[in-house]
Amino acid sequence: MATKTKTKETSKDEIIAMYMDYVLEHESVPKSIYKFCKTNGIAEMEFYKHFGSLEGLQKVIWEQFYVKTENLIQENKEYGQFSNREKMLTFFYSFFELLTLNRSYILFCLKQDGSPLKKLEQLKGLRKHIKEFARDLIEDGNSEKSLKLTKHNPQLFSEGAWLQFLFVLRFWMNDDSAGFEKTDLAIEKSINTIFDVFDNTPLENIVDFGKFLYKETFA
Repeated sequence: MATKTKTKETSKDEIIAMYMDYVLEHESVPKSIYKFCKTNGIAEMEFYKHFGSLEGLQKVIWEQFYVKTENLIQENKEYGQFSNREKMLTFFYSFFELLTLNRSYILFCLKQDGSPLKKLEQLKGLRKHIKEFARDLIEDGNSEKSLKLTKHNPQLFSEGAWLQFLFVLRFWMNDDSAGFEKTDLAIEKSINTIFDVFDNTPLENIVDFGKFLYKETFA
């Protein structure tokens, strides 16, 4: 139901909350910015102060998930002392805890009709953030190594981290275990695997991870 237009300024976070509520209540995305703004009683100008389109808003929502996760982990006073592996694990655990709080919205966005490429377009900004996060971890680790041969390729590692994220996201979407405990296990095994590959450690973890994937996919 349309309401009177508000005169006070509307923040980015308020508009995001309005959009997510709209999607869940109507089980569809708004047909237009005009309709969305009228339904929520805000002027279109308020929307355009923060977003250029509804598609742009969708991308920002994912980026905000990243920003909120980063702020959360930085509040941990012990985080700076963590190894790179522990930092990556902390990020993944924290990120998916946040996604779980918004699970209904996430499932709608990623399961609604549309091509896979269109769905991934929403994640474009998030992809950049996660790759930068992973790249920074590797570059930090490389700075402590004197031999060039022992240094890791930041670009390759960051792409691997993004692929791992997509795997865990898909796993989480289909996880029906209590408290999403299987997703936590998937995070642990997948992150340990990618670090093991780069650290050239024995392949037991990779074999174990493969068995885990097989069991969860075909059992």
